[in-house]
Amino acid sequence: MDNSGATKFSLVTGKLLSRQFHFVLKAVLKIGNKYIKKDHAALHEGDYRWKWFKRAFGPLDGTHVPLAFPIEDQGRYRNRKDGLSTYILGAWDANLKFIYVLPGWEGFTLDSRVLRDALSWRHFLEIPS
Repeated sequence: MDNSGATKFSLVTGKLLSRQFHFVLKAVLKIGNKYIKKDHAALHEGDYRWKWFKRAFGPLDGTHVPLAFPIEDQGRYRNRKDGLSTYILGAWDANLKFIYVLPGWEGFTLDSRVLRDALSWRHFLEIPS
């Protein structure tokens, strides 16, 4: 196989892999609430520093993860440092356990835009009372 054939095969395989990954991810998200136990009992009980932050869950931050993308998608995932990355938003509790992850945003996305989108979702961080 010559280089052009290998490149075409690589793109087709990459597209197929991406499509199958998203298929599995959507399936996991559908059954997640049924099979993934959320540990809300130990949020901040007994920690005097959190008494001023009722119903707070912990830090929230995003990061860019460098990845390789097919040529037709590279424009969307180009970040401000001219690299290719995807943006991932995460939140964790006081015990440094992840309680929320939102992956897959384009590389040049602002934190506020990702957070605004996450807040519009129906199941975003169900905070216990």
